[in-house]
Amino acid sequence: MSSRRAWARRTAVTTVSAAALVALAVPAEATTATAGTSTTTASTAAADVDYATWQSDCQAVMNQALPYLKTRIAAPGPGEKQAIVLDIDNTTLETDFGFSYPSPANKPVLEVAKYAQEHGVSLFFVTARPGIIASVTDYNLKHVGYQVNGLYVRGFVDLFKNVATYKTAQRVDIENKGYTIIANIGNSATDLSGGHAEKTFKLPDYDGQLS
Repeated sequence: MSSRRAWARRTAVTTVSAAALVALAVPAEATTATAGTSTTTASTAAADVDYATWQSDCQAVMNQALPYLKTRIAAPGPGEKQAIVLDIDNTTLETDFGFSYPSPANKPVLEVAKYAQEHGVSLFFVTARPGIIASVTDYNLKHVGYQVNGLYVRGFVDLFKNVATYKTAQRVDIENKGYTIIANIGNSATDLSGGHAEKTFKLPDYDGQLS
């Protein structure tokens, strides 16, 4: 086998392996938790949803998030360090619409995130993905345009914890670092319940059809 063919084969195997790890990391999260009263939600559907509908529903939520963030970012408290917490699968990245690695950004969310990061807001990503794919997840987020000030993934012990409880604990940790979480964005109730964010924005998961 020539060196060029061997290199191509190794590259293909690496890409498939990374994509497979991402697929294994998408958790089947419980949806019994209830989000806070400040949550802005998208429309839901009982049937399978197509990509265009999902994008439209995501855009509808981000159309509410962006004006709020523009106002909030422009009025920080004295010495305040502002932060936004974001989920990953089907929130910041398009996980269930086409299998590829790196996963594309969810464009409506990326637009909002870029505005925030360009105005000095730190972005923290809290995910139920296991730590084994932390590096490929970090690369994916940065590759598609997100600033990553912190990435929280589940360690071995976290795999046995309730997902909502685990995610709440990570937001507490971010606050303990001196940040004010001005918004929390996710597509599952487990992303948003438990408080520790001034406002939450819920993207569609269509009664749990999206991870």
